[in-house]
Amino acid sequence: MARKKPIPCPCGSGQDHTDCCAPYLAESAMPPTAEALMRSRYTAYALGAFEYLRATWHSSTRPAELASESNSKWVGLQILATEGGGPNATEGKVEFIAHYKIQGRAFRLHERSRFVREGGAWRYLDGVLDPDEH
Repeated sequence: MARKKPIPCPCGSGQDHTDCCAPYLAESAMPPTAEALMRSRYTAYALGAFEYLRATWHSSTRPAELASESNSKWVGLQILATEGGGPNATEGKVEFIAHYKIQGRAFRLHERSRFVREGGAWRYLDGVLDPDEH
């Protein structure tokens, strides 16, 4: 039986997608850290898995609807810093830059996101855009 060719995970971890974010998006596993949730949420944006995004948003800040940017193409993720958010923590922060394109034009999203545990699972709470400017 031939092995499938590895597909790099969109989150930029360097791992095969099936061993990285795919189990989280399929809800067969839960991200163990705030960074793992951040990476899986980026992957969800890249793959258009908007139900996963809603499910991993904290209930107190979850929007009623998520608009899908069908014309955006997510092309890279850089994790700049993490604070807390480990397997036994209850809160954490992840600063990142997400790169994307719309109609061939390059953009970037720089955010310091806050994550908390809700019902034992990591959830995205909120974030500060362009944190260096605040």
